[in-house]
Amino acid sequence: MDGPLFTSDPSSSIVTERTEDTTGPPTPTKFVFVTGGVVSSLGKGIAASSLGRLLKSRGLRVVNQKLDPYINVDPGTMNPFQHGEVFVTDDGGETDLDLGHYERFTGENLKRTSNVTSGSVYLSVIQKERRGDYLGDTVQVIPHVTNEIKDRIRRVGEQDVDVVITEVGGTVGDIESLPFLEAIRQFGNDVGRENVMFVHVTLVPYIATSEELKTKPTQHSVAELRSKGISPDVIVVRSDREIDEGVRKKISLFCDVQPRAVIAAPDARDIYEVPLQLHDGGLDAVVCDRLGLVTGPPNLDVWRAMVAKALSATESVRIGIVGKYVGLPDAYLSVAEALRHATAGHGLKLDLVWVPSEELTGLLADSYLEDLDGIVIPGGFGYRGVEGKVMAIRFARENGVPLLGLCLGLQCSVIEFARNVLGLHDANSTEFDPTTPHPVIDLMASQEDVEDKGGTMRLGLYAAKLAEGSKIRELYGQELVYERHRHRWEVNNRYRKDLEKAGMRLSGVSPDDNLVEYIELVDHPYFVGTQAHPEFRSRPDTPHPLFTGLIAAAARRGGLGAGVQEKVDLTVE
Repeated sequence: MDGPLFTSDPSSSIVTERTEDTTGPPTPTKFVFVTGGVVSSLGKGIAASSLGRLLKSRGLRVVNQKLDPYINVDPGTMNPFQHGEVFVTDDGGETDLDLGHYERFTGENLKRTSNVTSGSVYLSVIQKERRGDYLGDTVQVIPHVTNEIKDRIRRVGEQDVDVVITEVGGTVGDIESLPFLEAIRQFGNDVGRENVMFVHVTLVPYIATSEELKTKPTQHSVAELRSKGISPDVIVVRSDREIDEGVRKKISLFCDVQPRAVIAAPDARDIYEVPLQLHDGGLDAVVCDRLGLVTGPPNLDVWRAMVAKALSATESVRIGIVGKYVGLPDAYLSVAEALRHATAGHGLKLDLVWVPSEELTGLLADSYLEDLDGIVIPGGFGYRGVEGKVMAIRFARENGVPLLGLCLGLQCSVIEFARNVLGLHDANSTEFDPTTPHPVIDLMASQEDVEDKGGTMRLGLYAAKLAEGSKIRELYGQELVYERHRHRWEVNNRYRKDLEKAGMRLSGVSPDDNLVEYIELVDHPYFVGTQAHPEFRSRPDTPHPLFTGLIAAAARRGGLGAGVQEKVDLTVE
């Protein structure tokens, strides 16, 4: 199931003309491996994403991949408080949130093959052993596990791409990462060292008492990496301030890399500024030279204009995300980023407020919500915090506050409307109350007999028809749209006529008319819900229309309506 979300090509700002001589033999796929050292959370994912953007801006075909050392087969069953959001790909893969960074920076729609976990690798190896595929061999980490990892990397490289950028999760020295490091070490020998390069991201901390930037942690991290048989070709140096030439030369000397291959990456004002920083530091030039990639200079005009517009914004719009996992903002990472894209596209700053849905009870709810210009109700599973979401939706509906409901947000909107407009006071979802007399949200008939509820999940890209004259049709600018889903419960078709008669427009349905995909209230400044997760397909240079519509309405509510349009234009004059 595929098709465009937008009428315009999200990659239209990127150079697509190939510059190499196509009359000669085809250039082999190149592989870049990104590792991290010293501490976790340095931004390997942002570095890998930024490199992808730079190479794609040079006209190269790029795909990103993440190797994760945890034993879970995929993040689908992991606690959002521990792991953050589950990012869903077009083909229904439940993947690591770093794939969201990759997609947002490169504009590429990745596949489930771009996320490889230790759990999935070991599961595959064990299944092969049980089938007898190894012909009685003693199954070991080397070569069986490492071969499986290398096969996953090769598989991505077979997707008609010039460069595969593979990030190795964890920190060098972690016991969990050892099979991955051994696999990428072997990979250079398998495909030729000229086709592989290693980028190592490290930290240079500033010691306030001595007023010095210290390179020793980087030296130790590189020594640890070299002890695994991997010598980095490039070192990306993270720091909280600019590093001088002396520090770069010292790292070059002690870590045995060229001075031009020590790339400074100080804290940026905006994560989308990082590709520009790394380009100014020469990262993409070093990579192209090392791998023999012949291209023209990158076309970063639109990206620079987008970043400049975001950084120059002075007026703010205040948006609240009402969720049950707000204690870890990464649980709603793509939602927050989609809001940032839309806000920056309108030339505004985002004042993001995290609202814990469990605390929205009684009169206390108003104190959390009354100063907001707009509200987002994100997805989730389980009953905890749901009544707080319903209360926030009622507040938005009755007070004209712009609202966007995503997945569970749509379901809670239907529940609230059924209770307080239709008068069905016990209306609920059978997910939360299996005995409710008014199951306005329910498993579809075809799902009710499935014992394994995991098999009933709608995952990946699904189509929807948008009603002519609806706000949502106006925002998308087309009749048929495709969005990614991750949910199980649906709007109960028995209540569709009652909902519409009472004023809720079911403005988008599945092509067979069986599933409600979008809702809206006609007599409200902006009250929109979708069963999908449109945040997964928002990009900084092509903000998603449902989010731009929300921000436009929120800006008008906040008194910033002059010149704010429903849609944004990021083209360069």
